[in-house]
Amino acid sequence: MFNVQSKQKPDMKFWGLWNLSFGFFGVQIAYALQSANISRIFATLGADPHSLSYFWILPPLMGILVQPVVGTLSDKTWCRFGRRVPYLFIGAAIAVLVMCLLPNAGSFGLGLSAAMTFGLVSLMFLDTSINMAMQPFKMLVGDMVNEKQKALAYSIQSFLCNAGSVAGFVFPYFFTAIGVAITAAPGVVPDSVIWSFYIGAAILILCVLYTTVKVKEWNPEEYAQYNSVDEAEEPELEEKSNWITLLKKAPATFWRVGLVQFFCWAAFMYMWTYTNGAIADTCWGVDMMSPEATSTKAYQVAGNWVGILYAVQAIGSVIWAMVLPQFKNRKLGYGLSLVLGGIGFALVPFISHPYVQFIAFVLIGCAWAAMLAMPFTFVTNALQGYGHMGAYLGLFNGTICMPQIIAAICGGSILTLVGSNQTNMMFVAAACLLLGAISVTAIKGKQ
Repeated sequence: MFNVQSKQKPDMKFWGLWNLSFGFFGVQIAYALQSANISRIFATLGADPHSLSYFWILPPLMGILVQPVVGTLSDKTWCRFGRRVPYLFIGAAIAVLVMCLLPNAGSFGLGLSAAMTFGLVSLMFLDTSINMAMQPFKMLVGDMVNEKQKALAYSIQSFLCNAGSVAGFVFPYFFTAIGVAITAAPGVVPDSVIWSFYIGAAILILCVLYTTVKVKEWNPEEYAQYNSVDEAEEPELEEKSNWITLLKKAPATFWRVGLVQFFCWAAFMYMWTYTNGAIADTCWGVDMMSPEATSTKAYQVAGNWVGILYAVQAIGSVIWAMVLPQFKNRKLGYGLSLVLGGIGFALVPFISHPYVQFIAFVLIGCAWAAMLAMPFTFVTNALQGYGHMGAYLGLFNGTICMPQIIAAICGGSILTLVGSNQTNMMFVAAACLLLGAISVTAIKGKQ
């Protein structure tokens, strides 16, 4: 590496900070479409409700495999196209292709098993590519933005994240409103969902192209000047780059926040898996125990409305994100947010009016805001001076993925325990968030 004195990273103009993260808008549209529609797609193809959670194993499994690899490899990548940008572009390109294939799993004349297999493989590649495209945005800010401007940079990223989520969530509802079909033959995904994925794919590639054109990453010499890397540190950094060694040397806060993450992400895994059935049952009176339930128009209407509810959750998250910095005690803000989210989940089964469900999902948005901001605040503060931030953040992604994998594996059994009623899974999600709030008390360090 280069033996040079570290310099202060220069201030960036607002639009420079904006360009660093703009592609995140498109990536988040893809992620929102996946989150809101995967259960709906597989249920429409003919999946048993008790099996729905198993389809959700693949997304976090690919995340736990891909994000540490991308983080570690991009730490060491230097080429004419940049350090992080190549991974961003390749991930986005693959995501675009898969987004055009996945919702058509039931349209190729395949049998049930073949359609399910095609859908699963497509989902695996979609989540792999989304994870590959998402991680570099966090690293670009860490690489190129000084400490004074990081709060603004991550605020821009948070805004684009939530704006992309809202767009992705409402697409099926919007296309239905302008006349695109909401129903289709049994086992076929409606056109309103298919076209949502097509438009989302187009926006994704345009946004990522914008970022790749506008952002010029530093070369190795420039990076070394601004990031305190010299020959004396090289052996230690190489030794630290081993994942097992990194985990052994991780601060206690890394693991304590990980415990909170376990309960939080399990709760949201159950939300993404079972909200379609819960809302169809609670607000539209669909008998989800009937084999024909997912073929009814009411189920598809409820599926569109779930996208609206998730958009409300994202808006609630934006509003609550502005309140969180007002808490002088960050642990208090974190814990309270999770309690509010738990109350929101517990309210869902009791609300039969679709619009009144907004109250529950605004509260759920409070938990989501804290989950997006608080863990990285505690962990990045604790990691100061540890080096290899990209690898550490990739490994920390395991505290997001592992609970989802475990929750997905257990989902069918838990659904049976609560009477095979998908609505009751909202109580399970509420309990998970309350356990997360209790676990916040174990976090040490600056409050």
